[in-house]
Amino acid sequence: MKRLFIVTMVLVVVSSMLIGQELKPYTMGAQSSEALDVVREKTSRALVAAGFTILGEYQPAMDEMRWVYVVNSSEMIEAVQEIGELAGFAAALRVGLTVENDTVNISYTNPIYLGNAYFQKNFSDVEDKFLMVQDKLKQAMAELGTVKDEAFGAEEGMTPKEISKYHYMFGMEYFQDVVELTKFSSYSVGKSIIESKISKGGDTKLVYAYEVPGQDLKLYGIALSGETGEEHFLPIIDISTPKHTAFLPYEILLKGNTAIMMHGRYRIALAFPDLTMTTFSKIMSTPRNIEDLMRSVTE
Repeated sequence: MKRLFIVTMVLVVVSSMLIGQELKPYTMGAQSSEALDVVREKTSRALVAAGFTILGEYQPAMDEMRWVYVVNSSEMIEAVQEIGELAGFAAALRVGLTVENDTVNISYTNPIYLGNAYFQKNFSDVEDKFLMVQDKLKQAMAELGTVKDEAFGAEEGMTPKEISKYHYMFGMEYFQDVVELTKFSSYSVGKSIIESKISKGGDTKLVYAYEVPGQDLKLYGIALSGETGEEHFLPIIDISTPKHTAFLPYEILLKGNTAIMMHGRYRIALAFPDLTMTTFSKIMSTPRNIEDLMRSVTE
């Protein structure tokens, strides 16, 4: 009981420190001088040992210098179950491995950053769970090389309030402005159709699927290939260092009988908040291209 009280007080103190803190999309967890294949194996073991479930893994943009693990944990699942609805997008976090300058950078999507984005005003209700997730990620990184624990992905971070109200610029979409892909006759029919179409291959490939227990919510992570897929748009937008490898894969959320995705102009901008208008203009067609690829597995 005493230990539980101490842990609770620590989380309360950390939570209060986060108020007003400027957050960035990613955390550089650790760096290793070992080969990517070796680091991949070590990362997998460390994540599981820290309490994560690996939902899937893949090579984004078919880039041999990159690898992504998609994970979740009991705390994340409980948080999504508590809030439901669009918080289903928070059922997975991504860990990216990237070879840069003969070093493997192990980074991950900042759970507090994404938590504020995906839970919106309800994040305070589940923040303690995501602080635990953050601690588990740090625990895993300690096993992988030189620990860095450095936020990156934006020159200037955003406060939790700014993240919850984020959009790239006037006239562009917010988190709630999701794209409705397809409405099915039922949740079970939606699952059947999506999974049947993905299994046929083509320019879409399933990286992971996770169904939230007790809710009609299922999250699909999908690799996008072809002329308009990841190999096209990732090199255009991921031009800074360290790389934003943990940006991918893109998701479809089946919410009840409706398949939805985050609008590209929101999802991309949230992951790359420092994109200039010049760079953004080079991928003007990408949000619609992603939507077309996602519709191909729902219609």
